[in-house]
Amino acid sequence: MFKAIARWFKAFGYLLTGQIDAARRTLDTNPHVVRAKYDEIIREKTSRIQQYKQAVAGLIAQQENKIAKVKNLTEEVQRLQRLKAGALAKAKQLVQKLQEQGQSKEEIQGDGEYQKCLTAYNDFSSTLAEKNERIIELENDIGTYSTRIQEHKVQLQHLLRDIEHVKSEASDAVADIITAKQEQELADAFAGIAEDGTARELQELRQLRQEVKAEARISKELAGTDSRAQEVEFLEYARKSAVNEEFDALVGLAEEKDTAETPKEKAGSDEEKTSSLPE
Repeated sequence: MFKAIARWFKAFGYLLTGQIDAARRTLDTNPHVVRAKYDEIIREKTSRIQQYKQAVAGLIAQQENKIAKVKNLTEEVQRLQRLKAGALAKAKQLVQKLQEQGQSKEEIQGDGEYQKCLTAYNDFSSTLAEKNERIIELENDIGTYSTRIQEHKVQLQHLLRDIEHVKSEASDAVADIITAKQEQELADAFAGIAEDGTARELQELRQLRQEVKAEARISKELAGTDSRAQEVEFLEYARKSAVNEEFDALVGLAEEKDTAETPKEKAGSDEEKTSSLPE
């Protein structure tokens, strides 16, 4: 018993599933539903492209920031190079002055002003080396960003073309579905299996027409109007025949009688001929 109930529920579930699938297929093949689905796909793709654009824009912003840093570092390097050259020039001038005063190399190197120029020169040199290394690093990053941004731009162009293709495909799909439905309805109509409201209404009107004509015919037969109509028709035909024969006789188109005259008719004819002779 429980197995039978379980099978019943399972069969009922299959029935509901089949009905739901059939209803879903009917909805899925509706042109408005198809258009709505394509519009949803296009909106989703457009949203993703917008997010993609924002990500690429972030990369471009980072690249521009690095380019700005390179520009600032380059200006700083140029300034440090000038300072380094100035420290070196000042040290040379100081060395020349001290040599003229007769100081030895060790004395010159121990001079406080010389030490200041040497320290400044070394600081400028180390700072320049750091700045140049940073510029090289930034330039490498900028090159990497340029490559990545170019690849993303190509991908964006592909995605944009894909959206245009989907838009065109949406119009073609809706048109194909409408055309296919119309062709199916025409084919079903010719095959006599279409559930066309107009065809069904036309059939009902034809059936009603036949029923009304049959009812009128039965009513005429029951009332005897058919017999009277036939009598009137026969009398009218006889009247027209008599008038036609009379007219033919007047114009000399009456047909001669094929039967021979009787003796009385012949005697009467002879008397008429005798009386008509002159005395």
